Amino acid sequence: VDAGAVGAALGLVATAEGGPLDERQRARAGLLRGQIAFVFGRGMDAPLLMLKAARQFEPLDVGMARLTYLEALSTAVSAGRLAVGGGAREVAEAVRWAPASPQPASGPDLLLAGLALLITEGYAAGTPVLKRALQAFLSEHVSHVEAMPWAWLAYVAALVLWDSESWRLLAVRQVSLAREAGALVVLSYALDALSLALAWTGDFAAAAAPIAEREEIVEAAGSQFRVHSFGALQLAAWRGDEAKVTVLIEGSLPKVASRGAGQVLAFMDYATALLYNGLGRYSEALAAAQQASEHPQELSSTLILPELIEAAVRSGQAGRAAEALDLLAETTRAAGTDWALGTEARSRALLATNQVAEDLYREAIGRLGRTGLRVELARAHLLYGEWLRRQRRRGDARDQLRAAYGIFVSAGAGAFAERARTELRATGERAPKRTAETRDALTAREAHIARLASRGASNPEIAAQLFISPATVAYHLRKVFTTLGISSRNQLAAALPAQPDSALPVRPQD
Repeated sequence: VDAGAVGAALGLVATAEGGPLDERQRARAGLLRGQIAFVFGRGMDAPLLMLKAARQFEPLDVGMARLTYLEALSTAVSAGRLAVGGGAREVAEAVRWAPASPQPASGPDLLLAGLALLITEGYAAGTPVLKRALQAFLSEHVSHVEAMPWAWLAYVAALVLWDSESWRLLAVRQVSLAREAGALVVLSYALDALSLALAWTGDFAAAAAPIAEREEIVEAAGSQFRVHSFGALQLAAWRGDEAKVTVLIEGSLPKVASRGAGQVLAFMDYATALLYNGLGRYSEALAAAQQASEHPQELSSTLILPELIEAAVRSGQAGRAAEALDLLAETTRAAGTDWALGTEARSRALLATNQVAEDLYREAIGRLGRTGLRVELARAHLLYGEWLRRQRRRGDARDQLRAAYGIFVSAGAGAFAERARTELRATGERAPKRTAETRDALTAREAHIARLASRGASNPEIAAQLFISPATVAYHLRKVFTTLGISSRNQLAAALPAQPDSALPVRPQD
């Protein structure tokens, strides 16, 4: 299963089921069928298969039963709106009645308990337990479990908790563990997660590198076990590339429907809302965000609700925005991070007036400025600048809009950069039109390697960070020199667009 060999996996399970099996072995076979359905076949059927296996394990092995419940919950959240008879709430309710673990609470057990509480009783109940789960996952004592098939739920927990740093650390660690174990399916998820984390920092070139590697893995494995990556879709949306977003979504929809991947639909809705908010087509953004918000079992409110609020306000639907703000505040107050509270302040400012709005925008900029999530900070500057211009404070508006424009251009967030440039022009300032950057001529991996080299990293250091050989680094740098028309790495800094150091990913060993 981990290696992507679906035919071999199914054949082995069928062979095992053809012989005499005891109760534990029957439960194990059922679990395997659920795992295969989730990864390769009909994801909407997997929750019921795993839920049945978990109940079979209960009288035999409580620890195994709880791990199986965790896999059942993982598949149920993934199936989302497309789950057949075994939705996330049904699984979460079963978990609440399941026997408690006889062992001290571990990362997986806390993750299971926290998500079950959150789904059945709300964010205030589930968040404290999920915080303990993330702490356990990030400790050295449980690092070996992070290559398990359900480990992506730890990313969901980090998202629910508005904890981007834990997300990044988990992704870096799981990439390493999955690579060492040869677990290609898990590695695919981990590379996608790492891409998302890097995109939030505004380093789109770095975010594109894991996407490229993931595609190479899928091609080499000869298995289409995933639809188009979340990372690729989000990058296209941030860049304002409507044609690519459309192609990615339309190319994936048949597979999403057949495999029952409802959470993928939620991410498609999010990417669509992000795209159209950047393009200023707010009614289309609102329609996509509204559709995703109707399925809370997919646990995507961290991404969806801020898009919904901005789109609703700009579409003249303040009442709908206020409803979404109440839901958002339930998650942000429970989480309490700067990302959470900064996003809430930014969203709340859209519905406020006079000094209250200004104070909220300033709070949002202060909090988001401490997170390293540069594109989210840029959006706060943009919204504040738009508000200031409408208050006829053109000088103050220019300061905010310049800050937003600079971040968006350096990241490559084309639609948002154009939106900021248009606002700057409305203040009387002639901002230069965004032009294609030199790095666009480089592949994602070449651009990433070039920027690391421009900051003084040696070939062995770059190789260690990117899990490739020093010879491969040297090969890519030779291609970079040819493309940029330079002859040495000392010329890279001048040939490449400047990027802030905060955008660079931290090495796994750090």
